[in-house]
Amino acid sequence: MEATELLKKVRKIEIKARGLTRQVFAGEYHSAFKGRGISFSEVREYQYGDDIRSIDWNVTARFNHPYVKVFEEERELTVMLLVDVSGSGNFGTRGSLKREQITEIAAVLAFSAINNNDKIGVMFFSDRVEKFISPQKGKKHILRIIRELLDFEPTSTKTSLDEPLRYLTNAIKKKCTAFIISDFIAPGFERSLRIASNKHDIVGLRVSDNMEKEIPDLGLVYLDDPETGKRMWLDTSLKSVRLKIRDSWEKDSRELKDVFAKCGVDNITIFTGDDYVRPLINLFKKRS
Repeated sequence: MEATELLKKVRKIEIKARGLTRQVFAGEYHSAFKGRGISFSEVREYQYGDDIRSIDWNVTARFNHPYVKVFEEERELTVMLLVDVSGSGNFGTRGSLKREQITEIAAVLAFSAINNNDKIGVMFFSDRVEKFISPQKGKKHILRIIRELLDFEPTSTKTSLDEPLRYLTNAIKKKCTAFIISDFIAPGFERSLRIASNKHDIVGLRVSDNMEKEIPDLGLVYLDDPETGKRMWLDTSLKSVRLKIRDSWEKDSRELKDVFAKCGVDNITIFTGDDYVRPLINLFKKRS
């Protein structure tokens, strides 16, 4: 991508993501993703109704009057975006590719994190960890993330979640909130997800396309699998073919939800061309 074109796209994504973050997500994000705990803030005089367990006996003895310790939530989080850059992201039939939808969602989450003074990092993955950007703060850092989201070219077209989940578990020492943004068209990864979710707060954001769920009668269609390179003709005029595609998608969806449930992972599905704002807000409210 040419530098001028890339800068224009970065600016466009920045404006949209900033607007959504400020107008829509600010409160929901803050309440949905808690800090690491509580930290000491100050000492003040005891007031009626205060918990006697919070009395600071040393200060109370010094001033001969009861004082209590005041604590506040540690707000700073480390947020990781695990972004699927495999070949299946280059598919979309309703105004945007899955990869473009993933990019917008990742940008909005990144700005939400920065606005709440959280550190944000990114891992690009295919069937391997393609690139890891360590969690940091600041506008310069987030603009770098958006540039990478728009312009990153993976070395592999395939998908696997095992390696990125293992990498996350080992690379991020303290508990973080990790968003996996993917179509989750990948072989079994339940064990890796369970191990990662025992250490970190994992959220699954599945990005799909309606044509993967239910294909209309388009006659004879030539299909090219971007991950495997396999090519074939498909006769979509046959009802049995269309039903097989729908049944396969529904089966995969049930199995994926079952994996998420077993691992205690909150998740939603977003389709290309659909509004992703409302599903994200509902997810945030559910977690509050």
